[in-house]
Amino acid sequence: MENKPLTLKINNVSKTYANGVQALSNINLEIPVGMYGLLGPNGAGKSTLMRTLATLQEPDEGQIFLGELDVLRQKEEVRQTLGYLPQEFGVYPKATAQEMLDYFAVLKGITQRAARHEVTKGLLQHTNLWDKRKQKLGGFSGGMKQRFGVAVALLGNPKLLIVDEPTAGLDPAERVRFLNLLSEVGENSVVLLSTHIVEDVSELCTNMAIINKGQILLQANTQQAVANLNGKIWRKLTDKNALSALEQEHQVISAKLLSGRTMVHVYSEGNPGDGFEQAEPDLEDVYFATMTGNYGQPQPVKEVVQL
Repeated sequence: MENKPLTLKINNVSKTYANGVQALSNINLEIPVGMYGLLGPNGAGKSTLMRTLATLQEPDEGQIFLGELDVLRQKEEVRQTLGYLPQEFGVYPKATAQEMLDYFAVLKGITQRAARHEVTKGLLQHTNLWDKRKQKLGGFSGGMKQRFGVAVALLGNPKLLIVDEPTAGLDPAERVRFLNLLSEVGENSVVLLSTHIVEDVSELCTNMAIINKGQILLQANTQQAVANLNGKIWRKLTDKNALSALEQEHQVISAKLLSGRTMVHVYSEGNPGDGFEQAEPDLEDVYFATMTGNYGQPQPVKEVVQL
């Protein structure tokens, strides 16, 4: 029984808030050990699902299991094996990293001073913060604060680590360090990465789901999802004022402003003609194809992104 691979199972979970907003609608996911990406726009229901998994709020209906643990009925047991890095992670600015992590270790039940020292030292080294252990948290950069948040979340060697929008606001170098750290953690735990940044999922996650308006539109192996679009994505550089006509004639999935012109990607089983050339698909194409209803359930969205 102990050799059975750990899996997080989410069955028919729904949540409607008092103001009538349905944040989650019949969510079903099966998440194995490793990095799993939950991708969707702001307001899609990602944070509601993350808080529910972290035992911070109740769904209206549904079941959640982490291995043999019933997440909704065995909250204390789940919290013993859970690490959670929320979107807004507050720190005490006048405390040092070592002091704060030691404090959290006590809360986690590590009461022996020597054991706490070993654990906090190991985590600060693992997150590349040991040299900054005596620096006040108020002086930490955004990336350092996020890595400190991971150190806190890793107390107790959690089997489930939930990270909500972790790279928003990080500079490129901090983002790379942070993603490398998460990747190492994902070798032995279920790591659920909730984000609206396609690149984070593309670079890190073996499996993924796309969520919008509280519904799961797609569950897939990340590489397979991209491969399924081979030969079906076509692109064309055009003037912005021609976009409306192209949308009438083709299944436009995305349009990006590029050096004053517009790069249009369309979904088509065959050559759409009209000056389009075949493009090698990527996860961004999977995302937009899903959101426009060409890959998964329809949720019409048009996006123009300034590069």
